[in-house]
Amino acid sequence: MNTTAVAPLAFVGVSHWYGDVVAVNDVSTVVEPGITGLLGPNGAGKSTLMQLAAGVQTPSSGKVLVFGESPFARPSVFARLGIVPEREALPATLSARTFVEARATLLGVPDVRTAAREVLAAVELDTVADRPVDGFSKGMRQRVKLAAAMVHGPDVLLLDEPFNGLDPRQRAHMMQLLEQQAAAGATILLSSHILEEIEGVASRMLVMVAGRLAASGDHRTLRRLMTDRPHTVRVRASDVRVLASALVALPDVLGVEITGTQLLVRTSDYAAFARQLARVAQQVSVSLQSVQPADESLEHVFRYLVAR
Repeated sequence: MNTTAVAPLAFVGVSHWYGDVVAVNDVSTVVEPGITGLLGPNGAGKSTLMQLAAGVQTPSSGKVLVFGESPFARPSVFARLGIVPEREALPATLSARTFVEARATLLGVPDVRTAAREVLAAVELDTVADRPVDGFSKGMRQRVKLAAAMVHGPDVLLLDEPFNGLDPRQRAHMMQLLEQQAAAGATILLSSHILEEIEGVASRMLVMVAGRLAASGDHRTLRRLMTDRPHTVRVRASDVRVLASALVALPDVLGVEITGTQLLVRTSDYAAFARQLARVAQQVSVSLQSVQPADESLEHVFRYLVAR
């Protein structure tokens, strides 16, 4: 069976270049219902991939399929998409309500006023909906864009850095909204370079580096892919200098750095190091106070992928 024919969103050997610059290089992946995080540093090709998914651009090679069809120049496909672009895209003189109602009208929503009112309330802008957006903060503008993207109940939501400008409470609220959309069956592709946000909301992650898909999977899958990478361990002890001198002799230790009252130990085999640490500390009469992996977050996995 050809899964790309029925998948909500699929990239099949997709490449895109601007002149001599390759922005996306041979990306193939399927985005299923739920929330998928698209991770990568600036210039990794995330925004270009989003634009290709939205049908704003056509790939230089390969195919982008939304429910089996190209989104480019197909209004019926575009009507199933909701898009929050990274760049500012709001007419300054319009109110939030007018802008959202205009998008609902263009997309053929039967009851424009009700749909706009409900979605503006969902993003907590109902009390300021009649103010011009040029007086809105960055976070408020982001929520206007999200309301406009959701007003027609799209099957696929494409969100490019949607958390920019949001305070922690607003960010948590937007995450809750996206989780509700996903629970209702929506397919959400969420781009961000703030990895803690993705780790908290996405069930699957795609990591892009220099236009290529470097890795994919959930957090645990990405961690399994990194089993051969160096690990950093933070150690606190009664005498870090004595302990450091003893640890550098271990075969699995790549380096030891003293920072104040703690050690940062780089090891090629975390399990082996953990087994040897207590024995070495006892041999040199040093008491261990705490031992913590310093690189167990997705942030460090991502940094390793980028540097690889």
